[in-house]
Amino acid sequence: RAKEAGVNATLDDVLENPKNFRFVEIAPPQLPRSLDDVAIAVINGNYALEAGLEPARDALALERAEGNPYANVLVTTEGLAKDPRIQRLATLLTSAEVAAFIRSRYRGSVIPVRNS
Repeated sequence: RAKEAGVNATLDDVLENPKNFRFVEIAPPQLPRSLDDVAIAVINGNYALEAGLEPARDALALERAEGNPYANVLVTTEGLAKDPRIQRLATLLTSAEVAAFIRSRYRGSVIPVRNS
């Protein structure tokens, strides 16, 4: 059974390479610039968007939204958790209006938490 490296995976976690691929570690912000020099790259969505790529259109594969551990979350201190400003921000971030903005602006490259 393959070792589960998760987000801490390194080249040392590659257990088999039957196709003899050559893996090159590149700093994530540099990945979009490397596309002309590599056969394939795994690029974080934020770096792809910053480089003018549209992941929903340009990617060969995308992570699933369901169960994805990389959702953005609103975090505050315990002392501010009940602050009306924080409560209002939480309400706005999960509103139908913000979900509509995200769908319109990012055309499937960023998925809103709220689907309505």
